[in-house]
Amino acid sequence: MKFHHLPFLLLPLIAQAEGEKIPYTCDNGSRIEISFVTPADGRPQATLHFSDATLVLPQVPAASGNSYKQEGIGLHTKDDEAIFEDGKGNLRHCLRGEKPPASAASTAATSSFIDITGSVSYLVRMALPRDAVLTLRVQDPLRPGVQARTLAEQSIPLDGQQVPIAFQMLVDRDLLRKKARLTVSARIERPGKVLFINDKVYPATTDGQGLPLEITLKPAGKKR
Repeated sequence: MKFHHLPFLLLPLIAQAEGEKIPYTCDNGSRIEISFVTPADGRPQATLHFSDATLVLPQVPAASGNSYKQEGIGLHTKDDEAIFEDGKGNLRHCLRGEKPPASAASTAATSSFIDITGSVSYLVRMALPRDAVLTLRVQDPLRPGVQARTLAEQSIPLDGQQVPIAFQMLVDRDLLRKKARLTVSARIERPGKVLFINDKVYPATTDGQGLPLEITLKPAGKKR
């Protein structure tokens, strides 16, 4: 796995704190070793060991399991499962040990997490500026008149990327209410200005599994 777009987080192997390197095997066949330590400042961190460098992520609050995140790049661990977010809308499912995760269908059925995947586009002929950012939220609408609860949020700096824009998000099953009906909202904005928003509800799951979504945005402020 290559992460040339993350130079600010890559450090020489010899510079990292000592800790047991636990092997994980991912759904794309790649392997990664992760060590979990608490440095002198008292804030736990996860160190992802690649062949020639490491990626260090500080721990952040999590409703269940453990989460480590910095600059949109994240690691979620729960039991023997680890899921890595590369900051570009891509996820890798990994299991502790030398055996890779089972087929996608089997993994989805047994995973502690729900994958929400899809793409975002719009129909008007307009190129996005380089500083545009796509923000997505997975929400539980609760009931009419009550503000929806946000279960996951992801911001993707587009850096010149144009639609359609693929995304992949993660929701911890332990956060879900019984019979929760999740939805996804999306918007594209640049500093100080919202460019595109969704104007309809996009259901995100069925029978407890994520649905592939094709989200079409409308120009902000335009009436339906």
